[in-house]
Amino acid sequence: MTQSIDLLGRPVENRRAGAGIDGMAEAELDRSGRLAAIREGRLASVHSWELVTAVDGPGTRLTIFFAGCPLRCVYCHNPDTMEMRRGQDVELEEIERLLRRYRRVFRATGGGITLSGGEVLMQPAFARNVLRSAKELGIHTAIDTSGYLGAVAKDELLADVDLVLLDVKSGDEASYKRLTGRELQPTIDFGDRLARAGIAIWIRFVVVPEWTDAAENVEKVADIVERWQDVVERVEVLPFHNMGQDKWDVLGMEYRLRDAHPPSTEVVERVRAQFRARGLTVH
Repeated sequence: MTQSIDLLGRPVENRRAGAGIDGMAEAELDRSGRLAAIREGRLASVHSWELVTAVDGPGTRLTIFFAGCPLRCVYCHNPDTMEMRRGQDVELEEIERLLRRYRRVFRATGGGITLSGGEVLMQPAFARNVLRSAKELGIHTAIDTSGYLGAVAKDELLADVDLVLLDVKSGDEASYKRLTGRELQPTIDFGDRLARAGIAIWIRFVVVPEWTDAAENVEKVADIVERWQDVVERVEVLPFHNMGQDKWDVLGMEYRLRDAHPPSTEVVERVRAQFRARGLTVH
């Protein structure tokens, strides 16, 4: 067992990390076969996988990190997941093999599988097939998403989702666009859809000094989350850590938070109190 850092820079105990896709066979297909397999949801670009406790959902989780993301979050700690070309081709059978391998662990701990990224909904056909396989094995399922691509998640995919870890990164269109390069409304629309379907949500909000920590911004995020109150089981308030800078440098990408510091304990507690004031369970 080792200590590691998760995608948001949090030190995590009790984590067994898959080094990239170690333990998975990388697919070897010609171009036409690869394209057909992607369309049919039999092949995906995968960045890495981990077996993790108390992160990414309840119990011990098999977390699959997909490659590719439409957002360009300034605080991203794994910028190497942004482009699909940086992942490795993995066939559905490899994920199913891991599900069978860890099924007893999931049952013993109340855990399951979490599809993360990158952005899992960039590869919805594969995600749908993994989720279906998991449910057929009686395994709890979760997806970790910004919700920006929620419109591509068909009803049949969501029917096999027990929990959505939904990142609400900022509270209005202008600040969200500045932070991510994309629009906020698709996330709100996706959250509304989850609420109508009665699918459980864990909200994730990262406190980034001078970007997301202003009290008025937090109130706007709380306004959004409050509308889903019937299905929001918890809000995770996560302090920013400047631990991904080296990856940005290696990739030759501009890191705009180079001089940023983690928020103070007082600011993080103030943010948590703002969510609690709406009757939300906060971690």
